[in-house]
Amino acid sequence: MNILVDTSEKKIRIGAEEFPCAIGKNGVVPQENGREGDGKTPLGTYQIRYGLFRDDRVALPANKLVFWRIQRADGWCDDPTDTAYNRPIGLPSSKSAEALWRDSHVYDIVIVLGHNDNPPAADKGSAVFLHIAQEGFAPTLGCVAIAKDDMLSLLPLLSKNSKITIDA
Repeated sequence: MNILVDTSEKKIRIGAEEFPCAIGKNGVVPQENGREGDGKTPLGTYQIRYGLFRDDRVALPANKLVFWRIQRADGWCDDPTDTAYNRPIGLPSSKSAEALWRDSHVYDIVIVLGHNDNPPAADKGSAVFLHIAQEGFAPTLGCVAIAKDDMLSLLPLLSKNSKITIDA
């Protein structure tokens, strides 16, 4: 199944299910106009690539996605000058990267979206994920975020052929 994100209503829809979501703190942007660090969620349709999760915090329901366990040294490169830009990397790194292992719960489950990844274009945005929302659905830095229980309900509906459409 495919996911529709209605950014104007801040809702995710998949089949008959509907969940509230958080989006970028600075709203949305057409994917071709997005920039690294702009705080905007890129509009468009993206393939769901795979998932990441903290196995010390969450047990995943049966699902058809490939999931990788997040380790303490896992990061995601957000340095547009690096050849690993918008890709997972090991930490520590001499380049700018965000840690995937966090004290907060936002990355306890992460769905990696096919945004700017084939191949990554420098400064066009990195680490655009579907992940767990902060308390009160606080805005993200450009990702889409939903409640943990909603994520657990959503996972069995997804497959390697699923896509997410982020619409205004």
